[in-house]
Amino acid sequence: MRRINVVYSLITDPSKSKILMVKNSDNGSWTLPGGLVEEEEYLEAAAIREAKEETGLDIKVLGIVAVNEAILEKQGEHAVFITFKAEIIGGKQEIVRPDEINDIQWIAVEQADQLMPYYLEGLCEIVRKDVEVTYFNEGRV
Repeated sequence: MRRINVVYSLITDPSKSKILMVKNSDNGSWTLPGGLVEEEEYLEAAAIREAKEETGLDIKVLGIVAVNEAILEKQGEHAVFITFKAEIIGGKQEIVRPDEINDIQWIAVEQADQLMPYYLEGLCEIVRKDVEVTYFNEGRV
């Protein structure tokens, strides 16, 4: 079984009532911007890269708000999903890779909870509590 790391970026509007989400072309599901961490890529760098590739936006990664994992039996993978809190620092919202992303929307937090029910306490509670665990990249040692 292959181990994979997947990063997501939780980006809210200033009122914290909406979350930026993307609609995936392959299966039509809505998710937070994110994807696979490449070989020897830092988690933070992967989150920044994936957000840019999927939304056209430049982000700053803050702390970790959730860690989930699952055995994906059909794919033969053990996946660890790391969700970062992030904020937009530039760029232009646009579909950069239409083969991967069909749509980008600011979705109400309650609706986002229904579209991504994978968080034990729910996205609503994660956004409401506004708590994050420090992420620190120690680099190569």
